Amino acid sequence: MHWLGRIIIIIAGNALGLWLVNQYVPGFIVNATLLQLVLIALVLAVLNAILKPILTLVFGPVIILTLGLGIIVVNAVILLILQFLGNNLDILRGTISIENVPALIYATLVLSAINFVVHLATNPGN
Repeated sequence: MHWLGRIIIIIAGNALGLWLVNQYVPGFIVNATLLQLVLIALVLAVLNAILKPILTLVFGPVIILTLGLGIIVVNAVILLILQFLGNNLDILRGTISIENVPALIYATLVLSAINFVVHLATNPGN
């Protein structure tokens, strides 16, 4: 698959995941227009591409000790950073809100599952 197609699928998957989490997880609120939702999905894709490998390295011992479940902590930290950026960037101000820890955990699980499926769809040989 061409690299531009992969990027579009990743952003669309993140936008779909954020929309699903907004619809079905109480306490996780995305109050955004379609353009803002796509921008949030783009920011999430950039965070996953740049920050996730660094956080995985930092939390490596925790991930190993928990037999891989520590990756949920990494994804939760990325969502918290996404909330921080969503509240501090002018174009995205006030678009995303995580009200409590269960909402963060459920949103992390849903978005992780969707990103896993998107990764399988964009990298069929891996």
